[in-house]
Amino acid sequence: MMMMMMMKRITQSMTVMWQKGLKKSMPSTSRAVNTLKHNHCYQIRKSPPLVSLDFPDIWTPNSLDYDCSPIQKGSNEQTAAVIDGKSISEEIISGIASEVSRMKESIGKVPGLAVILVGQRRDSQTYVRNKIKACEEAGIKSLMAELPEDCTEDEILSALSSFNENPSIHGILVQLPLPKVISKNCATAPVTLLLSADLEHLDEEKILNMVSLEKDVDGFNPLNMGNLAMRGREPLFIPCTAKGCIELLLRSGVEIMGKKAVVIGRSNIAGLPTSLLLQRHHATVSILHALSKNPDQITRQADIVVTAVGVPNLVRGHWLKPGAVVIDVGTYPVEVNIRLIVLDMAK
Repeated sequence: MMMMMMMKRITQSMTVMWQKGLKKSMPSTSRAVNTLKHNHCYQIRKSPPLVSLDFPDIWTPNSLDYDCSPIQKGSNEQTAAVIDGKSISEEIISGIASEVSRMKESIGKVPGLAVILVGQRRDSQTYVRNKIKACEEAGIKSLMAELPEDCTEDEILSALSSFNENPSIHGILVQLPLPKVISKNCATAPVTLLLSADLEHLDEEKILNMVSLEKDVDGFNPLNMGNLAMRGREPLFIPCTAKGCIELLLRSGVEIMGKKAVVIGRSNIAGLPTSLLLQRHHATVSILHALSKNPDQITRQADIVVTAVGVPNLVRGHWLKPGAVVIDVGTYPVEVNIRLIVLDMAK
């Protein structure tokens, strides 16, 4: 689902940059983005503002013209039902593929995504592989720069600069998290003698800020995040995980306005933008983190629960009230006996 949101952002980004050929300048901090409508010819029209609760695509304005199928409940409204994210993502990717095909016929170009992968984390490799596969299914061009774990910051910035200047690339993402690197002061020390204090992170903020605002399909640029947080402001792109959560709720017929929502986790990637986007939809939002007291009691009051932490089995059945909608976007590797799968059902 998050990959589908990312691909929608790429088509959005391509339209933004294509419009730069029509308009000599475009304020990068404003939502001066137009929607191209296909009705035998492409016309330019303003997108509805984000605060209107309508989230159209930049390329096609009719992407939300779908039938919402409300989650079925039993007579006592306590019957559990699974939100079928897979079928929803297939719907989205099919729609994107049609738009890409139409775009190619109209202007002779297709969107392009560039991914920068640093190191060999298995989960990061899986995410990137799935993104590339999704691009192939949608007809989106994809490029990947693979850098070793011990690469320098300058090497990453050089790859970013190349993608920023490439006119065939319309979306850039840096796969997070970035690895820790050995401090320059300890570069000659034996690996066995290195302490955690001798390791330092690559400057993630500096690297993400280097991504062109118009190609920041992850939506992590401070201008995007700041505009998402402020009333009356509109980000150019919405972080994909947060957008995916909202898309799941909307397409499943879940009412957000006026509901109590709890977001567990406050990371810049998932928890924070999800809480901000839920507020945009007029939910009453609480954020829980490692220092929150009585998280079970707070969560039990929620109509909507989004868990965005890499802690397995954190949310238990007694944390949830009957009828609550739960979305888990956290990932964590666990060992599973393939012959025995145990489902911890809420009682």
